[in-house]
Amino acid sequence: MVEVGTVDPVIAEQLGRSHPLARHLDDFLTDLANAGKSAHTRRAYRGDLIAFAAHHGEELGELTAAPVRAFLAELAELSPASRKRKRAAIASFAKWAVRHDLLAANPMDRIGTVKVPKNLPRPADVAKVLAVICSRRPRKETPLDRLRDRVLFETAYVCGARASEVCGLYVEDLDLRLDDEHVRIHGKGGSVRTVLLDDRGYVTLLKLYLARAGYTAGPLFRASINGRGGPLSYDAAHHRRQSYCAQARVEIDIHQLRHAHATELINVGVSIKAVRRRLGHASAETTQLYALLDDKVADAEIRAARRRRDRAT
Repeated sequence: MVEVGTVDPVIAEQLGRSHPLARHLDDFLTDLANAGKSAHTRRAYRGDLIAFAAHHGEELGELTAAPVRAFLAELAELSPASRKRKRAAIASFAKWAVRHDLLAANPMDRIGTVKVPKNLPRPADVAKVLAVICSRRPRKETPLDRLRDRVLFETAYVCGARASEVCGLYVEDLDLRLDDEHVRIHGKGGSVRTVLLDDRGYVTLLKLYLARAGYTAGPLFRASINGRGGPLSYDAAHHRRQSYCAQARVEIDIHQLRHAHATELINVGVSIKAVRRRLGHASAETTQLYALLDDKVADAEIRAARRRRDRAT
């Protein structure tokens, strides 16, 4: 049995401190943090591994392919992407355990991979997004809150950035020299990319936000409850997005803004290589999906033209 000690409070609450895997999960997550993995990645791994540990209540040395197969079999109703993510979390944990001599062999070597169909991204209607962001908010929301939210969502769109990347921006990441405005974005795996801010309307809005907030350093987007303290969290940004969408009676995900930006770049002829760099994709194959989406747009235009021709004849 694992020694009872201090562990991650979420693990302790959901599994109990005396669970055979509790201490190991805590050590694994600590090593992920030390390796520079993002808070979003660690949070996702923690949730998936807690679910697996609730299923497999044995000592770590008893972890074989059988309980992993049984756990994944119970997730058959989930999407392939969700099952692949959960398998990846277990695989990462098992690899860590082998490296630390806590497991003799990696059971994931005997577990097949999960194939995920390549679905085309769903670009957002940017005009609709702006309407959502500008929709009325409850009285408790201040004008600065609304301005912050609009700048946050427009940053995701104009920069093609992930929600977690936008929430992690600092004022120091901005370079607002006239006609050469850039932002430094910290991406997955500790990567950093510099993105040109080539939308004059956005730059004007960003400068207005900074002036009204009085921010000269520190987190660019801050939670109201924290005042001038820590950054707006990833979860808080999504919660606010849900609030806006509920009021406007539409459903738009923040990630769709990133897709919309990439699709627009492809549509105007920007190269796959340049779009890949701007979005921070590790693989060109991922970026290529936007070219496929461009083909879909072209197909729709061709079909519409043919229908007009058929009606005229």
